Amino acid sequence: MPNELLPRLQEARLIELTRDALAMRSRPVVLATFLLLAPGLVLSGERPPVLILGALETETQPVAAALADREPSAVFGVPCVTGRLAGAAVVVAATGVGKVNAAMTTALLLERFRPAAVLFTGIAGALDPQLQPGDVVVAETLVQHDLVNQTEAGAVLRAVRSPLDGTENPIRLPPSPRLLALARQAASPGLLDPVETDTGPRVPRVLFGTIATGDSFVGSPVKKEELRERLGAYAVEMEGAAVAQVCHQHGVPFLVVRGLSDRAGNDARTEARRYLSVAAGNAARMVLAVARQLETERQ
Repeated sequence: MPNELLPRLQEARLIELTRDALAMRSRPVVLATFLLLAPGLVLSGERPPVLILGALETETQPVAAALADREPSAVFGVPCVTGRLAGAAVVVAATGVGKVNAAMTTALLLERFRPAAVLFTGIAGALDPQLQPGDVVVAETLVQHDLVNQTEAGAVLRAVRSPLDGTENPIRLPPSPRLLALARQAASPGLLDPVETDTGPRVPRVLFGTIATGDSFVGSPVKKEELRERLGAYAVEMEGAAVAQVCHQHGVPFLVVRGLSDRAGNDARTEARRYLSVAAGNAARMVLAVARQLETERQ
């Protein structure tokens, strides 16, 4: 079959399935048909979806659970959930752990869904000693702490160029100013779940600052202090800056939100298991609040 005929056949199949779905008066089927078969195409009256990502299903599940009209699907083998939040089309997916998985999945889903915005939710380790498990950090900037030149003076951050147009990516990637502003509006008292500690419940905080990304789980007081001093970062994780770089290169607004599951010290893995649920839940609460405000703004 000639390659040039494939897009026409795909579009014809989309029209056929959409007509059938409308005949069944099934809006979720219409949405699923659009999302799965029509990269870059928007049905009449349908705005582009918001794409919400996390590394693991445990991080995205609280978001997916909040959607109406949920439908499972897959894109190139990547499991997704489509649905609606405050009336808006939303796609939720787990990227897998690490920068390569996050970048690959983000690029595939950007191509398939052409989203209006990308929101990333999940857990992270606290670098600032004032931060505690259950707190939430919204990235004002993201940086890859392991994308460096190793010199006699130590590690020096470096920039790389986009394969799309050869332009140099910022070393520190800022999110969409509009999404960041919506996050500030959403950070209201009572938004986050309290954290149960040995001395009783604690009210968590929402902070805005630098998040560092790298392909390593940090559970070392020495490495924690080095990253904090070198980068001025509040938190460290393994996907955010990779997602940010892909979105930056494609011109898609993005925002990264992290709930703190541990303090990146010797007990990081034990703390991460203990506080995983509340950390992932609080990050999801913030992301859902931003997504709702975004839809209100788009109406």
